[in-house]
Amino acid sequence: MSNEPIIAALAQALASDPANIEVRAHLALLLHQDGRQAEAKTEALTVLAERPDHLGALHIAESASRAEGDVLRANAYLRLLEGLDGSTRAGVAPAGRPDRGGGHGDSPDESPDEPAHTGLVPDTASEILAAWEETSGVPDPDLGQLSPPGVTLADVGGLTEVKKRLNQSFLMPMRNPELRATFSKSLRGGLLLWGPPGCGKTFIARAVAGELGASFYEVGLADVLDMYIGSSERNLRSVFETARRNRPCVLFFDELDALGQKRSHLRGAGAMRGVVNQILAELDGASTENEGVFVLAATNHPWDIDSALLRPGRFDRTLLVLPPDREAREAIFALHLQGRPSERIDLGRLAKATEGFSGADVALVCEQATESAMENSMASGFVRPITQSQVLEAAGQVRPSIGEWMETARNYALYSNSSGSYDELNAYLKKRRR
Repeated sequence: MSNEPIIAALAQALASDPANIEVRAHLALLLHQDGRQAEAKTEALTVLAERPDHLGALHIAESASRAEGDVLRANAYLRLLEGLDGSTRAGVAPAGRPDRGGGHGDSPDESPDEPAHTGLVPDTASEILAAWEETSGVPDPDLGQLSPPGVTLADVGGLTEVKKRLNQSFLMPMRNPELRATFSKSLRGGLLLWGPPGCGKTFIARAVAGELGASFYEVGLADVLDMYIGSSERNLRSVFETARRNRPCVLFFDELDALGQKRSHLRGAGAMRGVVNQILAELDGASTENEGVFVLAATNHPWDIDSALLRPGRFDRTLLVLPPDREAREAIFALHLQGRPSERIDLGRLAKATEGFSGADVALVCEQATESAMENSMASGFVRPITQSQVLEAAGQVRPSIGEWMETARNYALYSNSSGSYDELNAYLKKRRR
């Protein structure tokens, strides 16, 4: 009897959950039983890429390789099996797994040390799908943080020019499916937000997810990089698979310059070169499908990013996020003083006094003014509100944190701008010098 109905059902299940290792291992077994050795081996190797110690997949890979006449590779898999499973002997296959055959002689009874499989294997496609419907939903990802965005661009104070460019270059095509279909515009997207630290790049990325009605999947440097060779690449693959299972999804990488460094700078760090190659493969590889996954990233140092990541089809759209303008600083002051006891505050005067401050700098001014008011309250024995003078005093004590970044950025804008990548930054620097 052919296993084709169950194979088709398993393939359908894997289309919606490609990371389900056990379903893929069972599919490999059924393909092997139907004599489809090449397909069985492909599925088994996919399992082994995630779980190198999966005994069932190793048995299938070994048996399929031997059936194809690849004795050297089959013997290599056999040695791995014997190293991982002490009860595995030549010619003995655990229950529910393929008999290796091919020159090993007849298979004796199951080894007494081998655990027996007591679970019932579904016989029909309907049983497979019924069991699949009863399983729990996709758990929280092991890497990064997946959450509803909770904000939109309306929650971003000021930054009118940034929001205008964001709408024109990225959001409008995504919001008009009919127009997009007319022009055959793909839903695949890549946007790089860059600029000085503390200016709201992550908040804007979350707002983009809110505008698109998508989940927001934030991934940091520590979520991806691993000390063991090959683990960082495996983590990246897992991150993209999670994003694909939760489409529509905005996948956001912070500190892209650390993950996607120029490979010419990594000659002594082969492991990091592999990370860059893996990002490129996930973004536009032949075996990937990123429709409905919007990949955004943020960096303070775009000049350190490998040029291959900035080519068309990858992070081909860039958006400079500059320090908040006066209107934005007023909004940030209002946000951070909201809910705290304060006198009547002239937000316009505060915004004028904090020219060149980042959003994080403005937040720090509010925190220091709050601490001053709390100190006065404790000394007097009753609550004293935050005063205008306390906020202005705090503003005078806080030094803008973006000065060093601006000096570095100015050098790149002046001497490394042959491609025009820093034209917008140059315009801002000229305006700032007036």
